[in-house]
Amino acid sequence: MHTLLVAANPDPQSLTHFVLGRLEAALRPGSVEIADLSEERFDPRFTSADRRAYQEGGNHPADVVAEQCRLERATDLVLVFPVYWWSMPALLKGWIDRVFVNGWAFEYSSASGLRPKLQHLTTHLVPIAGGDSGAYERHGYEKALRTQIEHGIIDYCGSRRGSTAFIYESERLSPESMKQGVDRAVRAISEAIHTRLLG
Repeated sequence: MHTLLVAANPDPQSLTHFVLGRLEAALRPGSVEIADLSEERFDPRFTSADRRAYQEGGNHPADVVAEQCRLERATDLVLVFPVYWWSMPALLKGWIDRVFVNGWAFEYSSASGLRPKLQHLTTHLVPIAGGDSGAYERHGYEKALRTQIEHGIIDYCGSRRGSTAFIYESERLSPESMKQGVDRAVRAISEAIHTRLLG
């Protein structure tokens, strides 16, 4: 069992990074790797080289191949990110755009249709939201985010759905209330991973 934690936040003092550290600690002594996309300066731009690799199937840029190798080592993937406009930040979306490509994360052709390829992976989400859970429920934000990511990405690639643990009101709660929200999210993710390990 090997867990890859992926974060997208440029501020090392952010709540995203605090959650990342808590998750890493909760998952030890298991095998854990962190991909801090901002610190590592991952380029999220889908370039002409990415387009050629997508169309021709293979010969991906070296930085994409490195990320695919990380994912091939992982049994669990955890995406930790602030919610921007009811979705993930552009940096994380660009990582998915470039890395989860045809020929690697899935195969699609008009002749054979869709063949998902990430069945070895269980994907978990920790969205960090500024709004409260009531607003997400009333406006359908949580459903929209889950549809985009859980169904549109995770299911499409054949990955198993793990736990999704929202942290709400990230900019308004008291430190004690925020700690409780972080504790709940970290516990939900770590228990889901440990349960699979024991099962």
